[in-house]
Amino acid sequence: MVQKELSIFILIFLFLALGMHFGAWIDHPVVHIKGLSSSSLGIWHPLFITFVAYVFILVIRVLIHFVKRIKD
Repeated sequence: MVQKELSIFILIFLFLALGMHFGAWIDHPVVHIKGLSSSSLGIWHPLFITFVAYVFILVIRVLIHFVKRIKD
């Protein structure tokens, strides 16, 4: 269970990171990671944004689960 949720979190992280900063990841990934400490959003913003997206997706998954249980 924990491994599945961690995998989902990592996939969301990668999807968001590549989606938002694709050019930087292709052109200069090490410089991009090093520049994280001087980001205007803060050093922890990738994890925070990923967590918010994960919780949003988790709520949708839970709602779908309950709707399926009610239907059956």
